[in-house]
Amino acid sequence: MTTINLTTKIKASKQIVFDASRNIDIHQQSASPSKEKAIAGVTSGLINLSETVTWRGKHFGFYLTHKSRITAMNFYDYFVDEMERGKFKSFKHEHFFVEENGFTIMKDKLQYETPFGIFGKLFDILLLEKHLTNFLLERNKVLKVISEKLV
Repeated sequence: MTTINLTTKIKASKQIVFDASRNIDIHQQSASPSKEKAIAGVTSGLINLSETVTWRGKHFGFYLTHKSRITAMNFYDYFVDEMERGKFKSFKHEHFFVEENGFTIMKDKLQYETPFGIFGKLFDILLLEKHLTNFLLERNKVLKVISEKLV
């Protein structure tokens, strides 16, 4: 299992950052390089507990779909999305929000497993972990810009 941990400091309330983080439209904006679109489930606005979204995007030259469900949510502090259907063996993304001195510290913890045994592990080491890290960094950059404009 691979774990990616990221921390982003945003000058906005955690309510603003929390809602921006679960906003399907903002995610699509941040994922525009991969042409990622919400095609089923919640396809616009805010996603909530137990709801699903199915994404379709181009990664590594292929169009892939990924269906996630919000499996846990504690308003303005924490939520989790987990893969229900997709190319991973498992995929769990935890989102944490803490407000300190006018800033929100947003933490991402992404844990996933690749299929295909040693070939999946090699693909992860060579390409996938860096790709997913960059994908999240771009997402967080867009979330920061949008959230700080909403203050």
